[in-house]
Formats: sequence, structure tokens, C-alpha cells
Amino acid sequence: MTSTDVLVTPAFAQTMAVYNAEMNRRLYEATGRLSTDERLKDRGAFWSSIHGTLAHILWGDTQWMSRFDGWEKPPVALKDSGALFPDFAAMTAARFAADARISDWAGRVTADWLVGDLVWFSGAANREITMAKSKLVAHFFNHQTHHRGQVHAMLTAAGQQPGDTDLFLFF
Repeated sequence: MTSTDVLVTPAFAQTMAVYNAEMNRRLYEATGRLSTDERLKDRGAFWSSIHGTLAHILWGDTQWMSRFDGWEKPPVALKDSGALFPDFAAMTAARFAADARISDWAGRVTADWLVGDLVWFSGAANREITMAKSKLVAHFFNHQTHHRGQVHAMLTAAGQQPGDTDLFLFF
């Protein structure tokens, strides 16, 4: 594979890291205005609640960053990711710390790194997988965006206004 075959660039990773951090800030701010019961209420989402979905996003970010940048893996399995942080304040602090670390990593991503493959054992697929790092970085940011959209919908239904999340309106 050559750098012209790479799906994403270092600039993409940097842009998405900034966007990710800001969207998380907005969603956590809106979530913080809810009562604990409202935050934990089962809303029929895949990860049940606003809190559970936010915990899953952070779990996923941590899992991918353990592969991309040597972070410690999450202490729970995927199926338990929605319960990773029972305390909202602790989860908020961990989220903002993770976003700073993701931004730092994105600033160090190089075109050469993106050209390579990543080999890992996927617990979700229960097998070893080899894939282009550039595609996995795209997946990493897409996973965040996908689940943040779910959180945005749940927050809106709960009467909160987290604001626009469209990338083109952000910059």
C-alpha cells in the first residue's frame, strides 16, 4: 500500500480529534443538566441509557487507543462497556482526559503510520484481524459519531438542547 491508497490523512485525524472533543464537551454538558434517574433511564438504545451509551463510547475509544497508541485496555469486556463508569463525574473526567490524549495522538499520526496494517485479536469477532490503519482510524472516529448521534437523540427527547453536531457547521 502507498500513501496514495490511504483512506485518511494525519490532517483528518487531527480534525476529527478536535471535533470529537468539542462534541463530547457539548454532550456531557447537556447530560450533566439531567438528574441521575434521567441519565440512567432505559431509553431503548443499544446501550440502554444516555449514561450507558457515553460509557460505551469511552470504552471503545480506550480499546482502539490501546491498539493505536499503547493505552491500557479497558478493564471490562465489550458486553459490560455500558457500565464502565457508574459515577458520572468520574466518567466525565475520564472522557476529557481521553479527549486530550486522543488529540495528542492525532498530532503525532504520520502518513507512514497510516500506510501500515494493524494486527489484533478482536474479542467482538473472536478472531485475529489484519486491516489498514487508515481504515481503522476512520472506523474509530465513525464509531464515536454514530453513538454520539444516539446520545444526541436521547438528550433531545429528554428536553435538552445539545446543539448542532454537523461537522461542516463546526469549522
